[in-house]
Amino acid sequence: MKKVAAILALFIGLMSIFAGSKVLLGIDTKPYTILIWLVIYNIVLGVISVLTSLLIWRQKPSAKTMILYILLIHTLMLLFLYFIIDTVSSESIKAMIFRVSVWTLIFVLTTYPSKRKKLNANKPAPHEH
Repeated sequence: MKKVAAILALFIGLMSIFAGSKVLLGIDTKPYTILIWLVIYNIVLGVISVLTSLLIWRQKPSAKTMILYILLIHTLMLLFLYFIIDTVSSESIKAMIFRVSVWTLIFVLTTYPSKRKKLNANKPAPHEH
């Protein structure tokens, strides 16, 4: 399940970098007010997500910490955008809900052992003859 989590982290990271870069470079224009600081935030977190995907793939202990930090930061940003900022677009809110959902899934996939691991843990050890 950790490989699936790593692929999800890589995907969402690359998606954030690609989409944000298009907006910053003026390639993609939007019919609503763009918060440049939010676009930069998304690109920076996209880069961090890509790096975290490598940690997850390599099963590094620091991966869990990074996953929690990313999930916490995105959750706080979602709350900030929803309750504090009145110029944010509904698309930005939806995108942040998507990020929080994906990182929650990544957290679950990397926290709980798969059924296969549970089954192998319950098997009796082979007897030596």
